[in-house]
Amino acid sequence: MQKNLVVAFICISSYVKLVVSTPCSSKDFNKGAQWSVTVSTKGVAKPCELIFSDEFTEFDLETWSHEITATGGGNNEFQIYSNNRSNSFVKDGKLFIKPTLTADVRGEAFLTSGTLDLNDGAPATKCTNNRDSGCLRVGNDREIIPPVISARIRTVNSFAFRYGTIVIRAKLPLGDWLWPAIWLLPQSNFYGGWPASGEIDVMESRGNRKLTNNAGKEIGVENFGGTLHYGPHWPLNGFQKAHVEYNTKPDNGLNKDFHDYEMQWRPDGFTFKLDGNIVGNINPPKGGFWELGEFNRSNVENPWKYSKNPRMAPFDQKFHVVVNLAVGGTQGYFPDSTSTPNRPWENGRSQGEASLQFWKAKEEWYPTWNNSEYVIDYIRIYASETVDKTAKPSAIQPPTSAKSKGKSSGVSTFPTDISALKYFFILSVFNYIYNCKS
Repeated sequence: MQKNLVVAFICISSYVKLVVSTPCSSKDFNKGAQWSVTVSTKGVAKPCELIFSDEFTEFDLETWSHEITATGGGNNEFQIYSNNRSNSFVKDGKLFIKPTLTADVRGEAFLTSGTLDLNDGAPATKCTNNRDSGCLRVGNDREIIPPVISARIRTVNSFAFRYGTIVIRAKLPLGDWLWPAIWLLPQSNFYGGWPASGEIDVMESRGNRKLTNNAGKEIGVENFGGTLHYGPHWPLNGFQKAHVEYNTKPDNGLNKDFHDYEMQWRPDGFTFKLDGNIVGNINPPKGGFWELGEFNRSNVENPWKYSKNPRMAPFDQKFHVVVNLAVGGTQGYFPDSTSTPNRPWENGRSQGEASLQFWKAKEEWYPTWNNSEYVIDYIRIYASETVDKTAKPSAIQPPTSAKSKGKSSGVSTFPTDISALKYFFILSVFNYIYNCKS
């Protein structure tokens, strides 16, 4: 009986926090018959309605699919992405992504003489990206097989949305050359290949305890950034003009505690926050991201000019969620200007060559990986509080509720305004207790 009461109390507390807490500023956000500008794969939503949540009481592989590849993430990174509970798992109500060494699984000789074949026949473990020989790789003395195994998960098969607020509560990993991130990728590449259809980096950081550039700025675990990638075609990319970042106080890295990383995505711009405090805004001018990126100075065609919202294009389409922990890379995220500690590989090298240089310095970086787990408490997405003034409520079908799975992901089946809660609170709590215990 006492145990049941404790379980009930935990469930009620969790539910109240989940439903009542909202990033919206208005208390009257859910009154009337108005609809948000947000659209998702679940349908339409009321302003500030919770449209997706994963509290990680279980690892829901119907929501999250793993990427299986050694392609290097487009940055010649040094990891193999795998679907394995050694690298991605749920424990104590939290998601863990943990890097491990390839040599611990296959032996060190495998790096220089083995064959990495990710072409498994099973759907859940089949290679997902063959770019740059990402599915089949043979190691040699000059270009080794990626020496680290990690995880990258995404909602590409289950959930995507356009406009809204995403909140991720996470504790970042500590370890030299680790690269944790949570980001959004376009669901359909509506405007073409990267970066024409955009990329939204909600949070990126580096795991080094002390990492400074030549200007003396700390760019390791005391720093994180949010970035938008966009451009008519590669290599044109205007990310330099769409970047915000934040530094903690010295010796108070983002690995020491959980923090709320929040990104508000509106029909006219973006706001990035840390623990509720604004880090920065990215608001395109009237000419949109075409003007912001100064692409009008080039002799290329504007792929976004026929968009219904040319000011926000390519960020006017649905995007899905990606969570990953990468290692290293040769395309500049760990820049040449890094002064301390010394980066053990040369940027501009091939993935295999740089991986070899990285592996030879293992005795320098591996001892720093004692707390290398990337831990996520929850991910929640709310509909934008901006009202769709063009919508006709009578002609719009409300979102279809997802099947309840305790606290796992899906559309909220409960109203989020306080006035409605006083009518439905008791019924909702008992329903939530039932799901939580089951």
